[in-house]
Amino acid sequence: MTTPEVELRSAWRQLAARRHDHLLDGVFARHREPHRRYHTLTHVMWVLRHIGVLVAAGEATTDDAAVRLAALWHDAVYNSTATDNEARSALLAREAAAELGWALPRQLLVERLVLATAGHQPTDADEAMLVDADLAILGASAQDYSAYVAGVRSEYAHVSDDAWRTGRTAVLTGFLAQPHLFTTVTMRTERETRARANIAAELAGLSHP
Repeated sequence: MTTPEVELRSAWRQLAARRHDHLLDGVFARHREPHRRYHTLTHVMWVLRHIGVLVAAGEATTDDAAVRLAALWHDAVYNSTATDNEARSALLAREAAAELGWALPRQLLVERLVLATAGHQPTDADEAMLVDADLAILGASAQDYSAYVAGVRSEYAHVSDDAWRTGRTAVLTGFLAQPHLFTTVTMRTERETRARANIAAELAGLSHP
């Protein structure tokens, strides 16, 4: 068992009894799909780690367990040629919450949280915690950021270089146009400046391949 699997199973144990382990096993299987390079179990592990940092820093959340469950499922479906990955992942997350016996409002919360990772425009504290944890890589070291970009580019290997530059430039320009990339005070303080520098550097590279 890999380090991410060990860590994620430990996190799962805080949410569910062993009789529900088949749900997590299903998440593991999905994240082992051969086309994944960045959206792997390692990414999920880091999202959960960042959530832990935000909780420890006192960032608000109405349902910490729901945020963590949503984190485990937020990339359950990942196909770079599709446009409904988040919607399908959200449905699977809601179904998992239902199988855990969670009440309908919590099921719907988990579903909404996963959907929030599509547009990265959180509307409340719970969404902000998950979205900021998902985007934390933007404010990572230059080396880790470069590895993230390489991983995502590999997942889009079917896209031509010209199309990649066009699409990626649009995404990055959209990020920089926002008044802030992170919503939580912790992430904004610790990662906003570095994230903007990373994005600007990538944009410069895209402009001069």
